[in-house]
This record gives sequence, C-alpha cells and structure tokens, in this order.
Amino acid sequence: MSELVYGLHAVEVLLKRSSDRVEKLYIQSNRHDQRSHKVVKLAQDKNITIIQKERQELDEMTDQRHQGVIAVCRPEKKTSYHEKHIPELLNQIEGAPFILILDGVTDPHNLGACLRSADAAGVHMVIAPKDNAASITDVVRKVACGAAETVPFIPVTNLVRAMKQLQEAGVWIAGTAGEAEQDIYQANLKGPLAIVMGAEGDGMRRLTRENCDYLIKIPMAGEVSSLNVSVATGVTLFEAVRQRIQ
Repeated sequence: MSELVYGLHAVEVLLKRSSDRVEKLYIQSNRHDQRSHKVVKLAQDKNITIIQKERQELDEMTDQRHQGVIAVCRPEKKTSYHEKHIPELLNQIEGAPFILILDGVTDPHNLGACLRSADAAGVHMVIAPKDNAASITDVVRKVACGAAETVPFIPVTNLVRAMKQLQEAGVWIAGTAGEAEQDIYQANLKGPLAIVMGAEGDGMRRLTRENCDYLIKIPMAGEVSSLNVSVATGVTLFEAVRQRIQ
C-alpha cells in the first residue's frame, strides 16, 4: 500500500534521500514559486512522473497542510527499534553518547519538532514510552522533515528500566523541571548524557523524576512559567551542544 508524503520540505528531503521510493509527484497547477520549482526539478532529475492537480483535488487526498505538493511513494523499509536495541546502539556510538528521553509527549507535532531538533543537535537516539505517548505517524514525519528516518526512535514499555540501562552504561541522566536548583547554563552537560523532557503540561512523571541523576531548568524571565515542550527541547539540546563542542 502506497504512502503519502506532503509538504515542500518533507517532499524535498524524500527526493534527495529516498527518491527510489517515489512513484509519482502531484503538484498544485498554479504554483510557480521557487520552492515548488526546486521540488519539481528534483523529481525531473530522477525521472519521476509529475502530475498537476488543482488545489481542491490535493485537499481531497489529505486533510493535512500539503503546501501544494504530495508525493505518492512505496512504504519505507522501516527499522523497528526496541528496548533491547539500546545496548547495541550505545556500542555503535563514537564518543560520548547524547540521548533525548521524552516522557509522555502526546502531540504528534511536538514529537516531530523534537525529532527535528534532536537530528540537528546530533542526538544519537530518542527514547519514549510506548503507551500514552505519540508514536511515529505521517504527521510526525512531515513535521520532523526527515529526522524521523535518521534518528533512532525507541518506544519502550518501561521508561525507568530503559533509564537504568543507560545509567549502567555510564550515561548521566538530567531531567528538566521548573523547581530544579541549577539551570541549563550552570549545569555540566558534557560527557555521556541523556536529557529528559516531560510531557506537555504535566512534565515528568514522579518515577521518571526520581530516577534522574540530577535536575535542570531553563531560566524564565517573563510572566510565562514554561515553554512548549518542543521549544524547550531545542533550547536545552543546543545548550548541551554548545558545551560539548568547547
């Protein structure tokens, strides 16, 4: 069964990385901007069939924001990760492990944005609970802009057990919480590290918090008490990146 990939950036990444999967490309007939021309040129270079359609016809293919471009492609041969793969993935890492743990992020847009930030920051794997949390979907893939295919995403049945696996392998776990005494600019985020981001609204669960090695926070100067989880993830990851490249 074919899959749909939509959105200018997501389709562009697909054409660059996995053009052999693309069966045909639908493009909005009245789009003549530079970004859509770039996507069309990539498809032409790969000898992919391009079909022009009216905006209404594209809207009928998906209820998501497609930006006038939809690729029909063969399903990707996905690598499914499980908790048992964590030691193997750790052994493959050159240098200090850098890991993101999402404790119950439920919004697929937030998950996609977190994966995109994780890819950009050089995170080696993302770990999340299997239950009561967002999983990889078409919406997540679109928002992630290719990162869902590049960063190992590991859904686990027991998050605390997975955290203990990391700690036994020498990875320090820093949980993010508003009541933490040290902020991300004071904390040492170098070396083998896993950063835990809590769920939208509720933050980390009690057991998750109790099994972190230490807590950190983003200092807030305004009236708003917290950031969206995907924004907070980007801020925290890139402070770690700043420290780790010094």
